Parts: sequence; structure tokens; C-alpha cells
Amino acid sequence: MIDLKGKAAIITGAGQGIGREIALTLGRAGAFISAADYVEEGVRSLVEELKGAGTEAIYTLADVSKFDQCQAIVDGTIKKFGRIDILVNNAGITRDNLIMRMKEEEWQQVLDVNLKGAFNCTKAAARPMLKQRDGRIINIASIIGLIGNAGQANYSASKAGVIALAKSTAKEFASRGITANAVAPGYIDTAMTKVLDEETRNKMLSLVPLARMGTSADVANAVLFLASDLAAYITGEVIRVDGGLVM
Repeated sequence: MIDLKGKAAIITGAGQGIGREIALTLGRAGAFISAADYVEEGVRSLVEELKGAGTEAIYTLADVSKFDQCQAIVDGTIKKFGRIDILVNNAGITRDNLIMRMKEEEWQQVLDVNLKGAFNCTKAAARPMLKQRDGRIINIASIIGLIGNAGQANYSASKAGVIALAKSTAKEFASRGITANAVAPGYIDTAMTKVLDEETRNKMLSLVPLARMGTSADVANAVLFLASDLAAYITGEVIRVDGGLVM
């Protein structure tokens, strides 16, 4: 079993889906959880569930596209737990449209949350991690950031960006013992994919060698590994969790 006792973890976009599962998984491994989300209902119920299971947890309402709100997440975490050991940049949105039809605000909203948000949180968490000379930064990307996708130019650009951000972070912070990696999920069974029609779902499944959709737990387990001492010599890496879809 991976043991994260005494470690403090920030997870953004923790109110639902993959972010929620990551928070629960790290919490079960013993980490203190600082959950952040834009919507209160989901993140509040997450913290209640974590506390019910004996995990120390707090939540912060934040729009990660605003640096001051990311700083508030970090400040609240340090005030409660005294440190930050793990940052999971998971917050993300979609505003799908073809390039010729995509509005400027659809492009900008996705880049602001997905990419700028990851940068903001990384910058805010950097100082305490650098002082500790230890830390794990994990960006949740997507295979769409590796291969692109029609109708998702904004999303694919943002996810390619968080991969590059992880690599640059890895190079800047390595001398202080901080690792930075990305996890790129494939076709995962979440609220985002449940809205797809059956024909589209079946078409996507036909491309997956393991012949099943991934689960939020599949992604969370990869994050758990990267957050642990088992991954101490891994940095600047992209781990695909996609059932072999991209290889």
C-alpha cells in the first residue's frame, strides 16, 4: 500500500468526476486533502465524505483562472496543514466547437481555466514547495493534448499546454527535489462522456485495445503513484491512462 501519511495535497476541480476520485484516493492513502472547486455543492460533499472516513480535509471555492484565488487555496492549505506536498492541477472545462464556428470567448474560457489555471496554481504552490525542497506537481492532461480532436481545438491546445507546462516545471524545480509530471486520460467514464450518443460511444470504444472505458479510479491510481515516493525519480513524464488508445 502506498502511504501518504503526513502529506498535504491540493486537488483543483475536486467537486466531481476524476478530481473527486483523486481526492478520495489520496485521502485513503493517508494524505490531508485541500479540495478546490468553483461550485460549492460537490466539493462540500466531498469534504464531508472524507471527514466521515477519518481524513482531515478542507475546501476552498475558487476560480483557478484568477491568481489571487489560487493563492488563497495555497494560503488556506498552509494555515490548516502547515505544508503542501502534492499539487494536482485537475480543474478543466470544455467548450466544444469547430474552429470556423468557435467564438473567441469559447477559446479563451477553456485556455483560462485549463492552462492558465494550472500555471496559477503551480506558481502559487511553488514557493512553499521550494522552501521544503520537496514536492509533487501533477497536471491532468488528456490524450487529446497529444493527438488533437476535431471540434476541440481549444481543449486540445490547453491540454497540450499543461503537458509542456509540466515539462518546463520539471526542469525549473528539479534542483529543489520537486517533480512535475502529467497524466493523460483517454476515454474515461465521466459526466463529460455520458452525454455522448450511443453511436459515438461505440465508435470510440472500438478504438480502445482493452475494449472498455476507463474509470476515474484508473486515473486516480496513476496520480497516486506519481504522488508517492515510488515515483521519486520520475519527472517531466506523461503517463497515458487510455487502455492503449494512443500508442
